[in-house]
Amino acid sequence: MNEIAYKLHVDKIIETIERARLKVSAHHIVKIVAVSKYSDTDAIEALYQIGQRAFGENKVQDLKAKSAALESLPLEWHFIGNLQKNKINQLLESDPSLFQALDSLELAHALQQRLSGRNMTLDALLQINSANEKSKHGVHCDEADDLYRQIAQECPNITLRGVMSIGAHSSDRQQIQHSFEATYRIYETLQADICSMGMSGDYELAIECGSNMVRLGSVLFPK
Repeated sequence: MNEIAYKLHVDKIIETIERARLKVSAHHIVKIVAVSKYSDTDAIEALYQIGQRAFGENKVQDLKAKSAALESLPLEWHFIGNLQKNKINQLLESDPSLFQALDSLELAHALQQRLSGRNMTLDALLQINSANEKSKHGVHCDEADDLYRQIAQECPNITLRGVMSIGAHSSDRQQIQHSFEATYRIYETLQADICSMGMSGDYELAIECGSNMVRLGSVLFPK
């Protein structure tokens, strides 16, 4: 796909996002995080050239390698994957703009210890398993409010910015919608900044349910 065709492709995605956000409010703003986990640095640079700035990786080693290779570009890196405690130091060395998958108090305490030792802070989102699926990481909806506040109190080097969730793994649109709505209710209760919901297959519905950040991979990086 040449540069012109690629820009037209991305413009169509942006038009879809525009239609969805206007169903919420003319003032509703949605940020796109391009999930580059299956793409190389050339593909990231091509997307940068047509205006994309925020990119997400789900493996610490890939985040470290790609951010280093593209350090000359003013990119905003998000870590969106499950974080093992033995990879915390590597993650902090990459200094991501946002860690989207803080999924337990135990991990928060481990991060706090390392952050404090490095005199660093980290912006993060609490991951919520609103679909209540065993295959997904994240806290249960009924625990999210208390845990969010506990982390904010006990982990001063972590700046919680909001919540993240993955929609229900289902072909039933209503079931996916219910999972997004559950996360959005928590976001509203917390009066947070960021509600990160929606991926390539369900981002339009997620935005209609209130998401203000979508994580798009395959739809932005066509083969």
